[in-house]
Amino acid sequence: MTYSDSHLRKILDRTRTIAMVGVSANPVRPSYYVARYLGLKGYRVIPVNPGLAGQTLLGGTVYATLADVPDDVDMVDIFRRSDAVPPIVDAAVARWPNLQTIWMQIGVEHPEAAAKAEARGVTVIQNRCPKIEYQRLKGELRMGGFNTGVISSKL
Repeated sequence: MTYSDSHLRKILDRTRTIAMVGVSANPVRPSYYVARYLGLKGYRVIPVNPGLAGQTLLGGTVYATLADVPDDVDMVDIFRRSDAVPPIVDAAVARWPNLQTIWMQIGVEHPEAAAKAEARGVTVIQNRCPKIEYQRLKGELRMGGFNTGVISSKL
């Protein structure tokens, strides 16, 4: 999938609250550090993982399912295998009629589930990471050797 920088920037700028499905309590797992990073950047991240339900993770209560999340969210970020995506998408659009975005992490794609969400007016991003895209679009990745395309005098 190809997404323009302006499209990704618009999504990241309009998003305030993210339900992260499949978040881990293990600090070396990508889902943990992506959740932590996004939280540090001002997003409210609501952790969703049935194995951790009821615990506190990164300052928030972990919920077993999307249906259990008591608050509205702008984005559902999916850290699960591609074959697990359809019921997550179904639960998300059922829970939040005004959901803005379904975001599937790197390696996660499901065209049929994406089409179903898009038919409901939800923006879908597949096989991308919001942390990486945020860093890239804000010029934060140059220290890691990535060409961000942003010209800056900051070191």
